[in-house]
Formats: sequence, C-alpha cells, structure tokens
Amino acid sequence: MNMWNERYAGEEYHFGTEPSGFLVANCDLLKPGMHCLALADGEGRNGVWLAEQGVKVHSVDSSSVAVEKAKRLAAKRGVKLEVELADLADWDFGFEKYDAVVAVFIQFASPDLREKMFKKIRNCLKSGGLLLLHGYTPRQLEYRTGGPSQLENLYTEAMLREAFSDMEIISLHEYDQEISEGSGHSGMSALIDLAAKKV
Repeated sequence: MNMWNERYAGEEYHFGTEPSGFLVANCDLLKPGMHCLALADGEGRNGVWLAEQGVKVHSVDSSSVAVEKAKRLAAKRGVKLEVELADLADWDFGFEKYDAVVAVFIQFASPDLREKMFKKIRNCLKSGGLLLLHGYTPRQLEYRTGGPSQLENLYTEAMLREAFSDMEIISLHEYDQEISEGSGHSGMSALIDLAAKKV
C-alpha cells in the first residue's frame, strides 16, 4: 500500500475535506444512529461528514497515512469515528452487521476483487440495509480527471444492476458533472450513482 501512503503524504488532503456531492444528495436516506461502514474511506472526508449527520461510522482504509489523517480530521471537526487500518482484499466485513455501507470511488478493485467485495457488502448489510455506491464510468478515461486508468475497474449501469440484482434498486444513473475534490478529483467527470436496499 506504499502507493496510497505516498499519495496521501503531506498536510494537504488529496481529495479535500468536504464530502462527496453524491452523499450530500442522498442524505435523506441516512438516519441518525445508523451503523455505517465507510469502505476505503481514505483521509476521512466522507466518514467524518457521516458522523456529523449522527451516523455511527466504521471508517476502514488500507493506508496508514490516510487513517491517521482521518483521525485528525474527526478530532478537528469534533466527531467520533471508529477508524481501522485493513487490507480490504482479505478483511472480514462481518455478517448482517451494518445498517448502511458507503462506497465512494472504491475502483482500485480489479474485477475479481470487486466481485468478492460486492458479495461481502451484500452479506455485511442487515435486512433493509442501505448501499450508497459512487464511482466512475468508462467515459472517465476520456476526461482523465481522477480515478483508475484500467477500463475493467470502471462501472456501467448494466454491471451494477446485475451485481446487485438481489437488492431493491432505489436509484441508479450515469451522468457527467464537474467535481472539485482536492487535487485528486478535479474537473468534468463521468460518474455513476447507486442507492440500493437489501431485501
């Protein structure tokens, strides 16, 4: 995970300290007291915002540098965040443990790892649990304003609909939008949002 430690090095927050616009747009689906897993939460911008909404957050990331910065951000903003350093490739997500899973730009995962992680996401949600997933579509390779360079790591609507076919799709759509999230995500971007409920 040296690449991520290098990316997150320094005082600057690589993806900024404000939450993903996707999360803010879906805040009505979140309820205070929910137990939420923030997957690959990086420097904590999303986990801290969730905690500010009264959500009980378990923030997990594979970068030790990012985890320490997430703790600092939570302390600065005066919220409690359960932060854990873990390799998500073999980390135990638990079973029917969370009311919600937030997965924002987790596209470091190759197709094989992605399939395993998606299965773990479904399993770790309680019945009626919420998944909020936000990522890039293949058109992002034209914009090059963030995200992976591997086509196979990107999402399409058809892929996500199939991957979560056993869940109730609340909303699923692709769109292009200008985003400004630190130096890591900046400019016109090809995005996809999924909100789904475990039945």
